[in-house]
Amino acid sequence: MRNVKVSFRLSRRLLPLGMVFLTSGIATAVVGPFLGLFLSTEVHAGPVQTATFLVVASLSGVAVSSAIGRASDRFPIRRALLIAAALAGFAASGLTAFIRDYWILLAVTATVTAASGALYPQSFAYARQVLQRDDPGRTALGISTLRTVFSIAWVGGPSMAALLLDTGDFRHVYGAAALLYLLAALIAVRFLPGVEAPSAPRERKAEPPARAPRVLWPILCGFALLQTTMVLGGQVMPLFLSTELNGSVRDAGLLFGLCAALEIPLMLGFGVLSTRVPLRRIILGGTACAVAYQLVVVTSSSVGTLVAAQIPNALFIAATSGLGITYVQDLMPEQPGRATTLFTNSFPIGQVLAAPLFGLSQQYGFRLAFGINLALSAIGLVLLFLARSHRRTTEPSVRPVTDAAHPAEG
Repeated sequence: MRNVKVSFRLSRRLLPLGMVFLTSGIATAVVGPFLGLFLSTEVHAGPVQTATFLVVASLSGVAVSSAIGRASDRFPIRRALLIAAALAGFAASGLTAFIRDYWILLAVTATVTAASGALYPQSFAYARQVLQRDDPGRTALGISTLRTVFSIAWVGGPSMAALLLDTGDFRHVYGAAALLYLLAALIAVRFLPGVEAPSAPRERKAEPPARAPRVLWPILCGFALLQTTMVLGGQVMPLFLSTELNGSVRDAGLLFGLCAALEIPLMLGFGVLSTRVPLRRIILGGTACAVAYQLVVVTSSSVGTLVAAQIPNALFIAATSGLGITYVQDLMPEQPGRATTLFTNSFPIGQVLAAPLFGLSQQYGFRLAFGINLALSAIGLVLLFLARSHRRTTEPSVRPVTDAAHPAEG
C-alpha cells in the first residue's frame, strides 16, 4: 500500500516536470537544427562569423549553467531557477524572432540564451531530489524516463520547424519556441512545488573531499569525448553518404530517424535494468557499442550497412545519455545541480571539439571523421573503465554509490 502511495505521489510530481521537459524540448528541437541556416540566410553571417557564434553560444552556455548549478545546490531556489530559465528561453526566442543584427544576436546568445540553457540540467537536478526523497530505488529509472521525453520532443520538433518554414519564416519558428518556453514556465509556476537545498547550511562548509574530483574528471572527459563523436558523426553523416557511399540526404534522414526511434524504448529498458544492474556496467556496455558502431561505419561500403549499425549506435546513446546523468549525480549526491550541469556541459564542449575535426575531415575525406570517432570512443571507454579502478585503488575506504537500488559494483 505504501508503494502505491509513493508511486502516485511521484507520478503527480513528475508528470508536470515531464510536461516541462516536453515543451522545452520541442522548443529546443524547433530552433537547434536550423541555427546554421538561420545565421546564413537571415543574418547573412559569413563562415567565420557563424563559427564564432556557435563557439560563443557553447562556451557561454557552459559558463552560465555552471554558475547556476553551484548556486542551486547552496540555496532552496531550484524551482525559481527552473521558472527563470524558462522565461529566459521565452525572452531569447522572442528577441531572436525579430532581431537580425549579428552583434546584438551574439550578445543575446551569450547572456539570455545561455541562461535558458540551465533549464535542462536544473530539471534533472529537481527530479533527482524528488526521486531520492520519495523513491530512491527508482532514481535512475525516473531520470531515464524523463530523458526519453526529451528524445520524443526531438522526434517531432524538427518536422514542426520545417512546416513553419514552409508556411512562413524564422519569425514563426522562433515565435513558436517562445510560446513553448512560456508554457513550460507556466507549468512550473502552477504545478511544481519548491524543494529544499540538497544540504543544510552547516553541511555546505564541508566541501566534497579533494579526492572526489580526481575520480570525476576522467569520467567527465570520457563523456565529453563520447559527445564529440555524436556531434561530429551527425555533422558528417549526410556528407559521408553522398561523397563516399553514393547515398542521399533522404538516406541520412532515414538513419537519424531510425536511431531516434530505437533510442526511446532502449532508454526505458535501460532505466528498468538499472534497478537490478549497476549503472557502471550498463554505461561501459553502451560505450563498447560506440566503439563497435564507429568501427562498422569507418569500414562500411554501403548504406545498408549503416542501417544495421544504428542498433549499436542507439544502444550507445541510450545507455550513456539516459543513465550518464544519474551516474554522475551518484558521485556527487549532495550537489545534484552541479553534477547534472557538469554532465550536460559535455555536449557543448563536444560541439567545440568537433568543429576543427569537421574542418579536418572536409580537407582529407569524411571517412576520416569516423576514424577519429573510433579513436575518441576507444579513449572514452578506457577513461570510464579506469576511473573506477583508480577510485578503488586510491580510495579503499570509500565505496562509491552507483544506484540506491543495489550495492556498488565490486
